[in-house]
Amino acid sequence: MVLSVVATPLPYGPTQQAIGYPMLFLLVLVGALLPVVPTGALVSSAAVVAFHQTAPFALLMVFVVASVAAFCGDIALYWLGRRGMGSRNGSRWLEAIRRRAPEDRLAQAQRKLDGHGVAVLVLSRLVPAGRLPVMLACLLAKMPLRRFARGNLPACLAWAVTYQLIGILGGSLFAEPWEGVLAAVLLTLLISVVPSVWRRLVR
Repeated sequence: MVLSVVATPLPYGPTQQAIGYPMLFLLVLVGALLPVVPTGALVSSAAVVAFHQTAPFALLMVFVVASVAAFCGDIALYWLGRRGMGSRNGSRWLEAIRRRAPEDRLAQAQRKLDGHGVAVLVLSRLVPAGRLPVMLACLLAKMPLRRFARGNLPACLAWAVTYQLIGILGGSLFAEPWEGVLAAVLLTLLISVVPSVWRRLVR
């Protein structure tokens, strides 16, 4: 259902695009705040559809919308987390981040943050389930919002480019957009699942 919402509005005309791009922005923004929406798959699917369009700058628009939405969502979540850190009773946003940042991943993120600074934010956006442990490590280190934003901007740009390239690959392999969307979704799911399965096997 989510994929059909993204894939259907983007092609075929100005009216549909006027609905599709804000919808993509909203879904990626919500996915950054509530990490239950498969934002990578959304961006890849939108890129597939944009690849098959004749409209100029369609791929550029997908990149801009996705990266800006991801950046805004990350900044909002970090701000909410900082408020929770400063509150005596915490906050549900901070607890949500803690629940999705296991102790071993958090410890690893803290070591990388100490060694590489905000540069680790770029990698955290590209590694499946790596964003929230690094964000929590930044919160525990009391990193100012402005410094977090400087490191998070290239992270969101790299993330949008990566998943858009996956979508372009899917779109170039198949003549029909829905086939490319399916291939892109399967590839993004595979990318997100394989690392966690590997960690469990190693353990």
